[in-house]
Amino acid sequence: MGSSPPIQDLHFADAPDVDRVPGPRSQELLEKQRQIDSSAVAYPKSVPIAIDAAKGATIRDVDGNTYLDFFAGIGVLNVGHSNPYVLEAVQEQTERVIHTIDFPTEARLDLIEALNEIAPGALPDHNRVVFGGPTGSDAIEATLKIAKYNTGNTGLIAFRGAYHGATSGALSLGGGRKYKRPYEPLLPDVSHVPYPYSFRQGISDDEARERVLSDVRELIEDPYSGIADPAGIWVEPIQGEGGVVTPPKGFLRGLKEITTENDIPLIVDEIQTGFGRTGQWFASDWEDVTPDIMPMAKAIGGIGLPLSATMYHEDLDTWEAGGHVGTYRGNVPAMRAGVRAIEYIRDHDLLAHAREMGTSIRKRFHDIADETPSIGDVRGRGLFVGVEFIDGNGMPNEPIVKSIQQHCYERGVLVWTAGRDGNVLRIIPPLVITEEQVETGMDIVMDAIETHA
Repeated sequence: MGSSPPIQDLHFADAPDVDRVPGPRSQELLEKQRQIDSSAVAYPKSVPIAIDAAKGATIRDVDGNTYLDFFAGIGVLNVGHSNPYVLEAVQEQTERVIHTIDFPTEARLDLIEALNEIAPGALPDHNRVVFGGPTGSDAIEATLKIAKYNTGNTGLIAFRGAYHGATSGALSLGGGRKYKRPYEPLLPDVSHVPYPYSFRQGISDDEARERVLSDVRELIEDPYSGIADPAGIWVEPIQGEGGVVTPPKGFLRGLKEITTENDIPLIVDEIQTGFGRTGQWFASDWEDVTPDIMPMAKAIGGIGLPLSATMYHEDLDTWEAGGHVGTYRGNVPAMRAGVRAIEYIRDHDLLAHAREMGTSIRKRFHDIADETPSIGDVRGRGLFVGVEFIDGNGMPNEPIVKSIQQHCYERGVLVWTAGRDGNVLRIIPPLVITEEQVETGMDIVMDAIETHA
């Protein structure tokens, strides 16, 4: 059975269509949130809306303003908000059973089999999948346990600029001081090496790649490097929160060669890059690299249902029953949603669509880059796009990005930011966004850049 409807039918037809924002009802709910919700709430401070409904790549607030969604819940909603094909299975499942811990269900086994079919490299038919807690951070914690349990080592190698989540282990691997500082000390024996970031480093892609690979090899193989015996290397194939930093070709393959030669696992964090975001099922596919361990979350839950999983090579399946547990490792509606989302992506050829739309978006930025000195770099793969803005001295320019974000919001396009200095415009719409929506939304983004940059 084919999945329907076509992507053109998924959305509110009137987006973008905004009046004064935030509207009075949104202001009322935003104020109520400030009074009773946690002070940790962050997103409404940059995009002050109160959401009423959402469809496809569109969002409607409580005042009736309708927006184009160019950030998809930070990469969660790859098949769009409230996708009917996914919702049908979720609603059917909620009437049968919802919570099953790790007892077998058809939905659980179907999802594992579906993940096996799309797994990168040599993982198909040679993997195991473990479910734990419902977030990406939980999946990262599982990777730490698998790696340490199998190697018996404690050294953790990660990268500067990395973001892997908000739990203690995930924070330990991350590079952001603002996330870590209040909660230290975290895990010991973590070494952070530079990520290949040729634009900021001021060197060629080839030099950036070789310099980093040399640093990693020396860290592992030099008996006096100071690192504890390594349990593995954790890497984002494209750094998301770090600024959509897209490494040079050959970087991931080079890491795989180093880890294989030194008999340690390579852990590729596909939490944000997975399920078609980059125009392949997983970003590892771009270099035909086989992760030893691969955490997944975000889009795996289909329409935003909380779910995470960790796939790992079958040779690492050495732990005993109860080696990794979690109360919510049996979210059956989310598992049904995950299967349906994979089917929808495949049936509508959304991998090719993501590549095509991403190329179109990056071309719009490249076309104005020469006449816009504040655009320092345009990068990404598929519908994972980052544009780095700089000032007249070549330094990070966060105020411009904030102004662009505000301009777009006031005209009905929701975009987000990223980067170590907040100076990267991050564009990650649902994969179901239409060509017309891309053109309309990018016209507004271009106007924002012309106005503010």
